[in-house]
Amino acid sequence: MPELPEVETVKRGLANLTVGKTIAEVSHDWDKSFPNTKTDVKHFLLQAKVTEIKRRAKVLIIELDTKYSLLIHLKMTGQLVYVGEVKRFGAGHPNDSLINQLPDKSTRVVFRFSDNSHLFFNDQRKFGWIRLIPTAEIPNIDFMRKVGPEPLSAKFTSKEFIQRVRRRANTTIKAAILDQTVLAGVGNIYADESLFAAKIHPATRVKNVSDRKLNTLLKEIKAVLQLSIDKGGSSDKNYVNAEGKKGSYLGFAKVFRREGQACINCSTTIEKIRVATRGTHVCPKCQKIVQ
Repeated sequence: MPELPEVETVKRGLANLTVGKTIAEVSHDWDKSFPNTKTDVKHFLLQAKVTEIKRRAKVLIIELDTKYSLLIHLKMTGQLVYVGEVKRFGAGHPNDSLINQLPDKSTRVVFRFSDNSHLFFNDQRKFGWIRLIPTAEIPNIDFMRKVGPEPLSAKFTSKEFIQRVRRRANTTIKAAILDQTVLAGVGNIYADESLFAAKIHPATRVKNVSDRKLNTLLKEIKAVLQLSIDKGGSSDKNYVNAEGKKGSYLGFAKVFRREGQACINCSTTIEKIRVATRGTHVCPKCQKIVQ
C-alpha cells in the first residue's frame, strides 16, 4: 500500500493534468470499485469540472464544481493512468497496464473528459475504491473523523505530537507512529527511517521515550517524509510516480532494507527484526531499547 509521500506524488502529478477538465462520461465494471448511485453520478459527476486535487492521509480527493468530490483509495494494486492526445501518465502498481492499451482486464473505472482525454482506474485485486460524496461531508465520514493530523502540516506541533503519542504509553513507539489515529500517512518504511535518525529503538515502549526524544522524532519524521516527496516516493516495489517512474527515495534510505549491511554511523550490522507485526530494520548499537 502506498504511504504518504507516494500519494502526495500522485496528487501533484494528476493536479497538473486534470484540474480544469470537465468529466463527460464515466463507466465501471465492478460496483465495489465505484459504489455510487446512478442519480448522484448523473447530477453531481457528469459535466462537473475538476477544481482541485487534494490528499488527506493516504486518500486522494478530487474536488468538483458541483460541490461534490471523488475520494480515491488505491489500496494494494490500484493505478490511476491518464491518457491524453499528447501525454500519458501512470501512477500506482507497476504492471504493464501503465503502458499498455487501455481499458484492459484490470480496468475498473473509466473517466472520459470533454477534450476526449481519459483517466483510468485499474485495480487487479479489486480492493481500491472511488466514492462520490458531498465535499462538505468529507470531514464527517468515519475515516476522516478518526485519522490523525498531517505530519507535514505547519500547524502540527511537537506539543500535540507528544500528547497524541503519550496516549499509547504501553505500546511500542513504532506501533504508535504507525497508528493512523495518532498521525496520518506514516507507514513502515518511514517509521524505520525516522526512528533510526532519532536513535530510538522501535521496540521501546512509549512510556520509556523522553519528551526530548519525541521532539527529535517528529523532526525526523518531517524530514524523512519531505525527502521522500522530493525524491518522488520510495516505490517499495509496487508504486511509481505520476509519470510512471519509480521513486528514488530507497536509494537514500539509511536503514530500511539494509539488513546485513554496515550501519552508516557506527559500522554495526543492521538487523531485521519484527516489531508491531511488521518487518523492522534497526541498528542494535545506535538504537538501544530503553527499559
